[in-house]
Amino acid sequence: MLLPPLSSTTLAMFPPTLCPSSPTKVIIPDLVSHCTFALRSSIHQRRLSAESERWLFRSDNLDESTRRSFRGLKAGKLTAMCYPNAGYPQLRVVSDFLNWLFHLDNLSDDMDNRSITEVANVVMNSLHHPYTCRSNVRLSRMTRSFYRRIIKTASPGACQRFVETLELFFQAINEQATDRAKSFIPDLESYIALRRDTSGCKPCWALVEYAYDLDIPDEVMNHPLILSLGEATNDLVTWSNDIFSYNVEQSKGHTHNMIDVIMNERGIDLQSAFNFVGDLCKQSIDRFIECRGQLPSWDPKIDRDVAIYVEGLADWIVGSLHWSFDTERYFGRRGHEVKKTRVLKLLPPRKLLSGRTFLPRRSRQTSFSYV
Repeated sequence: MLLPPLSSTTLAMFPPTLCPSSPTKVIIPDLVSHCTFALRSSIHQRRLSAESERWLFRSDNLDESTRRSFRGLKAGKLTAMCYPNAGYPQLRVVSDFLNWLFHLDNLSDDMDNRSITEVANVVMNSLHHPYTCRSNVRLSRMTRSFYRRIIKTASPGACQRFVETLELFFQAINEQATDRAKSFIPDLESYIALRRDTSGCKPCWALVEYAYDLDIPDEVMNHPLILSLGEATNDLVTWSNDIFSYNVEQSKGHTHNMIDVIMNERGIDLQSAFNFVGDLCKQSIDRFIECRGQLPSWDPKIDRDVAIYVEGLADWIVGSLHWSFDTERYFGRRGHEVKKTRVLKLLPPRKLLSGRTFLPRRSRQTSFSYV
Protein backbone atom coordinates (compact mmCIF):
# COMPACT_ATOMS: atom_id res chain seq x y z
CA MET A 1 0.00 0.00 0.00
CA LEU A 2 1.61 3.24 -1.11
CA LEU A 3 -0.16 5.58 1.28
CA PRO A 4 0.09 4.92 5.04
CA PRO A 5 -3.43 4.31 6.35
CA LEU A 6 -5.21 7.36 7.71
CA SER A 7 -7.59 7.03 10.61
CA SER A 8 -11.26 7.86 10.14
CA THR A 9 -10.68 10.72 12.57
CA THR A 10 -7.96 12.17 10.36
CA LEU A 11 -10.11 11.92 7.23
CA ALA A 12 -13.06 13.48 9.01
CA MET A 13 -10.90 16.49 9.84
CA PHE A 14 -10.59 17.32 6.16
CA PRO A 15 -13.99 16.97 4.42
CA PRO A 16 -14.24 18.22 0.83
CA THR A 17 -14.81 21.97 0.83
CA LEU A 18 -14.87 24.82 -1.61
CA CYS A 19 -11.49 26.52 -1.77
CA PRO A 20 -11.40 30.20 -0.78
CA SER A 21 -9.72 32.48 -3.27
CA SER A 22 -6.33 34.11 -2.86
CA PRO A 23 -5.27 33.41 0.74
CA THR A 24 -2.44 35.69 1.85
CA LYS A 25 -0.94 33.54 4.59
CA VAL A 26 -0.99 30.03 6.02
CA ILE A 27 -0.05 28.43 9.34
CA ILE A 28 2.49 25.65 8.90
CA PRO A 29 2.15 22.51 11.07
CA ASP A 30 4.30 22.22 14.18
CA LEU A 31 6.48 19.30 13.16
CA VAL A 32 9.50 20.29 15.24
CA SER A 33 7.65 19.82 18.53
CA HIS A 34 6.32 16.45 17.37
CA CYS A 35 9.85 15.17 16.76
CA THR A 36 11.52 14.29 20.06
CA PHE A 37 14.78 12.94 18.62
CA ALA A 38 17.96 14.61 19.90
CA LEU A 39 19.40 17.20 17.51
CA ARG A 40 23.17 16.82 17.12
CA SER A 41 25.75 18.45 14.89
CA SER A 42 29.32 17.71 13.82
CA ILE A 43 32.11 19.85 15.23
CA HIS A 44 33.46 20.12 11.66
CA GLN A 45 30.52 22.11 10.28
CA ARG A 46 32.31 25.41 9.57
CA ARG A 47 35.30 23.84 7.82
CA LEU A 48 33.04 21.42 6.00
CA SER A 49 30.83 24.17 4.56
CA ALA A 50 33.76 26.25 3.32
CA GLU A 51 35.66 23.41 1.67
CA SER A 52 32.60 21.81 0.08
CA GLU A 53 31.53 25.15 -1.40
CA ARG A 54 35.00 25.63 -2.88
CA TRP A 55 34.69 22.19 -4.45
CA LEU A 56 31.31 23.11 -5.92
CA PHE A 57 32.48 26.46 -7.32
CA ARG A 58 35.78 25.18 -8.68
CA SER A 59 36.36 26.08 -12.34
CA ASP A 60 32.90 27.58 -12.71
CA ASN A 61 32.06 31.15 -13.69
CA LEU A 62 29.28 31.96 -11.22
CA ASP A 63 28.47 35.55 -10.32
CA GLU A 64 28.56 36.62 -6.69
CA SER A 65 24.76 36.65 -6.37
CA THR A 66 24.55 33.00 -7.39
CA ARG A 67 27.38 32.08 -5.04
CA ARG A 68 25.57 33.81 -2.17
CA SER A 69 22.45 31.77 -2.89
CA PHE A 70 24.47 28.56 -2.62
CA ARG A 71 25.99 29.69 0.66
CA GLY A 72 22.47 30.43 1.88
CA LEU A 73 21.53 26.83 1.09
CA LYS A 74 23.81 25.64 3.92
CA ALA A 75 24.26 22.10 2.66
CA GLY A 76 27.25 21.76 4.97
CA LYS A 77 25.03 22.43 7.97
CA LEU A 78 22.51 19.85 6.76
CA THR A 79 25.34 17.32 6.43
CA ALA A 80 26.69 18.15 9.88
CA MET A 81 23.27 17.63 11.50
CA CYS A 82 22.33 14.48 9.57
CA TYR A 83 25.73 12.73 9.90
CA PRO A 84 26.91 14.20 13.24
CA ASN A 85 29.32 11.43 14.25
CA ALA A 86 30.93 10.78 10.87
CA GLY A 87 34.62 11.38 10.27
CA TYR A 88 35.63 14.47 8.34
CA PRO A 89 36.59 12.73 5.05
CA GLN A 90 33.18 11.06 4.94
CA LEU A 91 31.41 14.33 5.81
CA ARG A 92 33.16 16.05 2.92
CA VAL A 93 31.96 13.44 0.46
CA VAL A 94 28.38 13.65 1.72
CA SER A 95 28.39 17.46 1.66
CA ASP A 96 29.85 17.52 -1.85
CA PHE A 97 27.14 15.11 -2.97
CA LEU A 98 24.34 17.12 -1.33
CA ASN A 99 25.56 20.38 -2.90
CA TRP A 100 25.67 18.60 -6.25
CA LEU A 101 22.23 17.04 -5.74
CA PHE A 102 20.54 20.28 -4.67
CA HIS A 103 21.82 22.11 -7.69
CA LEU A 104 20.91 19.27 -10.01
CA ASP A 105 17.42 19.39 -8.48
CA ASN A 106 17.24 23.12 -9.21
CA LEU A 107 18.29 22.63 -12.80
CA SER A 108 15.87 19.76 -13.37
CA ASP A 109 12.97 22.14 -12.74
CA ASP A 110 13.75 23.67 -16.14
CA MET A 111 14.75 20.49 -17.97
CA ASP A 112 12.67 18.62 -20.51
CA ASN A 113 12.84 14.83 -20.91
CA ARG A 114 15.64 14.96 -23.44
CA SER A 115 17.85 17.10 -21.20
CA ILE A 116 17.19 14.90 -18.17
CA THR A 117 18.06 11.79 -20.19
CA GLU A 118 21.33 13.38 -21.32
CA VAL A 119 22.27 14.33 -17.76
CA ALA A 120 21.27 10.88 -16.46
CA ASN A 121 23.48 9.20 -19.06
CA VAL A 122 26.46 11.32 -18.04
CA VAL A 123 25.97 10.65 -14.34
CA MET A 124 25.27 6.93 -14.57
CA ASN A 125 28.15 6.31 -16.97
CA SER A 126 30.44 8.12 -14.51
CA LEU A 127 29.17 5.96 -11.64
CA HIS A 128 29.44 2.67 -13.50
CA HIS A 129 32.93 3.52 -14.83
CA PRO A 130 34.47 5.88 -12.24
CA TYR A 131 38.06 5.16 -13.28
CA THR A 132 37.74 4.44 -17.00
CA CYS A 133 35.23 7.11 -18.03
CA ARG A 134 37.20 9.74 -19.98
CA SER A 135 34.54 12.42 -20.29
CA ASN A 136 35.70 16.01 -19.74
CA VAL A 137 32.14 17.18 -19.09
CA ARG A 138 32.07 19.01 -15.76
CA LEU A 139 29.16 16.93 -14.47
CA SER A 140 31.10 13.74 -15.13
CA ARG A 141 34.21 15.05 -13.37
CA MET A 142 32.19 16.06 -10.30
CA THR A 143 30.36 12.73 -10.17
CA ARG A 144 33.60 10.76 -10.44
CA SER A 145 35.16 13.01 -7.80
CA PHE A 146 32.75 12.11 -5.03
CA TYR A 147 32.09 8.52 -6.13
CA ARG A 148 35.77 7.56 -6.28
CA ARG A 149 36.02 8.65 -2.66
CA ILE A 150 32.93 6.64 -1.73
CA ILE A 151 34.07 3.35 -3.23
CA LYS A 152 37.40 3.49 -1.39
CA THR A 153 35.75 2.46 1.87
CA ALA A 154 32.04 1.79 1.27
CA SER A 155 30.75 -1.77 1.31
CA PRO A 156 29.71 -3.32 -2.03
CA GLY A 157 26.09 -3.33 -0.86
CA ALA A 158 26.15 0.37 0.02
CA CYS A 159 27.70 1.21 -3.37
CA GLN A 160 25.09 -0.84 -5.18
CA ARG A 161 22.26 0.85 -3.28
CA PHE A 162 23.74 4.27 -3.96
CA VAL A 163 23.95 3.71 -7.71
CA GLU A 164 20.59 1.98 -8.04
CA THR A 165 18.70 4.64 -6.11
CA LEU A 166 20.28 7.44 -8.14
CA GLU A 167 19.06 5.68 -11.27
CA LEU A 168 15.56 5.61 -9.74
CA PHE A 169 15.94 9.34 -9.05
CA PHE A 170 16.57 10.11 -12.70
CA GLN A 171 13.70 7.92 -13.85
CA ALA A 172 11.39 9.73 -11.44
CA ILE A 173 12.40 13.28 -12.37
CA ASN A 174 11.96 12.27 -16.02
CA GLU A 175 8.38 11.27 -15.25
CA GLN A 176 7.95 14.48 -13.27
CA ALA A 177 9.07 16.49 -16.32
CA THR A 178 6.44 14.72 -18.41
CA ASP A 179 3.74 15.63 -15.87
CA ARG A 180 5.01 19.22 -15.76
CA ALA A 181 4.89 19.56 -19.56
CA LYS A 182 1.27 18.38 -19.55
CA SER A 183 0.33 20.46 -16.47
CA PHE A 184 -0.78 17.17 -14.97
CA ILE A 185 -1.40 16.79 -11.22
CA PRO A 186 -1.37 13.09 -10.20
CA ASP A 187 -3.57 11.45 -7.61
CA LEU A 188 -2.17 11.16 -4.10
CA GLU A 189 -0.97 7.55 -4.20
CA SER A 190 0.71 8.01 -7.59
CA TYR A 191 2.35 11.18 -6.33
CA ILE A 192 3.70 9.46 -3.20
CA ALA A 193 5.18 6.62 -5.25
CA LEU A 194 6.94 9.10 -7.54
CA ARG A 195 7.96 11.55 -4.79
CA ARG A 196 9.80 8.88 -2.83
CA ASP A 197 12.30 8.83 -5.71
CA THR A 198 12.25 12.47 -6.87
CA SER A 199 13.26 13.44 -3.33
CA GLY A 200 16.77 12.06 -3.80
CA CYS A 201 16.65 10.73 -0.22
CA LYS A 202 17.38 7.09 -0.99
CA PRO A 203 21.02 7.65 -2.04
CA CYS A 204 21.46 9.58 1.22
CA TRP A 205 20.46 6.49 3.18
CA ALA A 206 23.19 4.53 1.38
CA LEU A 207 25.57 7.31 2.43
CA VAL A 208 24.66 6.62 6.07
CA GLU A 209 26.21 3.19 5.53
CA TYR A 210 29.26 4.78 3.91
CA ALA A 211 29.67 7.57 6.47
CA TYR A 212 29.79 5.18 9.41
CA ASP A 213 31.71 2.38 7.68
CA LEU A 214 28.83 -0.08 7.99
CA ASP A 215 28.74 -3.44 6.26
CA ILE A 216 25.19 -4.70 6.68
CA PRO A 217 24.23 -7.83 4.71
CA ASP A 218 21.75 -7.35 1.89
CA GLU A 219 19.23 -9.68 3.50
CA VAL A 220 19.20 -7.45 6.58
CA MET A 221 18.92 -4.23 4.56
CA ASN A 222 16.00 -5.83 2.70
CA HIS A 223 14.19 -6.82 5.91
CA PRO A 224 10.65 -5.35 5.84
CA LEU A 225 11.23 -3.34 9.03
CA ILE A 226 14.50 -1.85 7.78
CA LEU A 227 12.79 -0.90 4.52
CA SER A 228 9.86 0.57 6.47
CA LEU A 229 12.22 2.69 8.56
CA GLY A 230 13.84 4.08 5.41
CA GLU A 231 10.44 4.72 3.86
CA ALA A 232 9.10 6.48 6.96
CA THR A 233 12.20 8.69 7.04
CA ASN A 234 11.87 9.44 3.32
CA ASP A 235 8.20 10.33 3.77
CA LEU A 236 8.87 12.70 6.66
CA VAL A 237 11.78 14.45 4.93
CA THR A 238 9.95 14.64 1.61
CA TRP A 239 6.48 15.62 2.75
CA SER A 240 7.78 18.19 5.23
CA ASN A 241 9.86 19.58 2.37
CA ASP A 242 6.65 19.95 0.36
CA ILE A 243 5.27 22.03 3.22
CA PHE A 244 8.36 24.19 3.58
CA SER A 245 8.98 24.67 -0.15
CA TYR A 246 5.35 25.25 -1.14
CA ASN A 247 5.49 29.05 -0.97
CA VAL A 248 8.45 29.39 -3.32
CA GLU A 249 7.11 26.72 -5.66
CA GLN A 250 3.62 28.19 -5.92
CA SER A 251 5.14 31.58 -6.74
CA LYS A 252 6.85 29.94 -9.72
CA GLY A 253 3.75 28.10 -10.88
CA HIS A 254 5.03 24.65 -9.90
CA THR A 255 2.49 22.02 -8.88
CA HIS A 256 4.64 18.95 -8.12
CA ASN A 257 3.87 19.27 -4.43
CA MET A 258 1.67 17.27 -2.07
CA ILE A 259 -0.18 20.45 -1.07
CA ASP A 260 -1.40 20.90 -4.66
CA VAL A 261 -2.15 17.19 -4.99
CA ILE A 262 -4.31 17.19 -1.86
CA MET A 263 -6.20 20.35 -2.84
CA ASN A 264 -6.80 18.99 -6.33
CA GLU A 265 -7.91 15.52 -5.18
CA ARG A 266 -10.02 16.40 -2.14
CA GLY A 267 -11.16 19.89 -3.04
CA ILE A 268 -9.99 21.35 0.26
CA ASP A 269 -8.62 24.82 0.95
CA LEU A 270 -4.94 25.68 1.33
CA GLN A 271 -4.84 25.70 5.14
CA SER A 272 -6.63 22.35 5.31
CA ALA A 273 -4.14 20.92 2.83
CA PHE A 274 -1.23 22.11 4.99
CA ASN A 275 -2.86 20.52 8.03
CA PHE A 276 -3.48 17.29 6.11
CA VAL A 277 0.13 16.96 4.97
CA GLY A 278 1.34 17.92 8.44
CA ASP A 279 -0.73 15.09 9.90
CA LEU A 280 0.86 12.65 7.45
CA CYS A 281 4.31 13.89 8.49
CA LYS A 282 3.53 13.29 12.17
CA GLN A 283 2.25 9.82 11.31
CA SER A 284 5.56 9.13 9.55
CA ILE A 285 7.52 9.99 12.70
CA ASP A 286 5.19 7.76 14.75
CA ARG A 287 5.59 4.97 12.19
CA PHE A 288 9.39 5.25 12.44
CA ILE A 289 9.28 4.95 16.23
CA GLU A 290 6.96 1.95 16.03
CA CYS A 291 9.11 0.11 13.48
CA ARG A 292 12.31 0.81 15.40
CA GLY A 293 10.78 -0.76 18.49
CA GLN A 294 10.01 -3.96 16.55
CA LEU A 295 13.47 -4.63 15.12
CA PRO A 296 14.66 -8.21 15.58
CA SER A 297 18.14 -9.27 16.68
CA TRP A 298 20.64 -10.83 14.26
CA ASP A 299 24.09 -11.08 15.84
CA PRO A 300 26.11 -8.57 17.91
CA LYS A 301 28.02 -7.11 14.91
CA ILE A 302 24.94 -6.75 12.73
CA ASP A 303 22.85 -5.42 15.61
CA ARG A 304 25.48 -2.74 16.27
CA ASP A 305 25.60 -1.68 12.61
CA VAL A 306 21.81 -1.68 12.31
CA ALA A 307 21.53 0.49 15.44
CA ILE A 308 23.98 3.01 13.94
CA TYR A 309 22.13 2.97 10.60
CA VAL A 310 18.74 3.52 12.23
CA GLU A 311 20.16 6.30 14.39
CA GLY A 312 21.44 7.85 11.17
CA LEU A 313 17.91 7.84 9.78
CA ALA A 314 16.64 9.46 12.99
CA ASP A 315 19.33 12.14 12.59
CA TRP A 316 17.97 12.82 9.13
CA ILE A 317 14.44 13.27 10.49
CA VAL A 318 15.34 15.76 13.19
CA GLY A 319 18.23 17.35 11.32
CA SER A 320 16.25 18.07 8.16
CA LEU A 321 13.38 19.59 10.15
CA HIS A 322 15.63 22.09 11.92
CA TRP A 323 17.79 22.77 8.86
CA SER A 324 14.70 23.73 6.86
CA PHE A 325 14.43 26.88 8.98
CA ASP A 326 18.19 27.55 8.96
CA THR A 327 18.61 27.42 5.18
CA GLU A 328 17.56 30.40 3.08
CA ARG A 329 16.13 28.07 0.45
CA TYR A 330 12.53 28.18 1.68
CA PHE A 331 12.03 31.23 3.90
CA GLY A 332 14.92 33.50 2.96
CA ARG A 333 16.37 35.03 6.11
CA ARG A 334 13.06 34.76 7.98
CA GLY A 335 13.42 31.08 8.78
CA HIS A 336 13.81 31.45 12.53
CA GLU A 337 10.83 33.82 12.65
CA VAL A 338 8.68 31.35 10.69
CA LYS A 339 9.88 28.53 12.95
CA LYS A 340 8.72 30.49 16.00
CA THR A 341 5.41 31.91 14.73
CA ARG A 342 4.60 29.26 12.06
CA VAL A 343 2.98 32.05 10.03
CA LEU A 344 3.91 31.92 6.35
CA LYS A 345 3.06 34.94 4.20
CA LEU A 346 2.41 33.80 0.66
CA LEU A 347 4.48 35.18 -2.19
CA PRO A 348 2.67 36.58 -5.24
CA PRO A 349 2.94 34.42 -8.38
CA ARG A 350 5.55 35.53 -10.89
CA LYS A 351 3.78 36.46 -14.11
CA LEU A 352 4.45 37.26 -17.71
CA LEU A 353 2.71 40.25 -19.27
CA SER A 354 0.06 37.84 -20.51
CA GLY A 355 -0.71 36.93 -16.91
CA ARG A 356 0.58 33.36 -17.15
CA THR A 357 2.72 32.14 -14.28
CA PHE A 358 6.21 31.08 -15.26
CA LEU A 359 9.59 30.01 -13.98
CA PRO A 360 12.28 32.36 -15.31
CA ARG A 361 14.97 30.57 -17.24
CA ARG A 362 18.50 30.93 -15.94
CA SER A 363 20.81 33.04 -18.03
CA ARG A 364 24.01 31.64 -19.48
CA GLN A 365 25.97 33.78 -17.06
CA THR A 366 24.40 32.35 -13.91
CA SER A 367 23.66 28.79 -14.98
CA PHE A 368 25.80 26.06 -13.49
CA SER A 369 27.73 24.56 -16.38
CA TYR A 370 27.34 20.86 -15.77
CA VAL A 371 27.33 19.82 -19.43
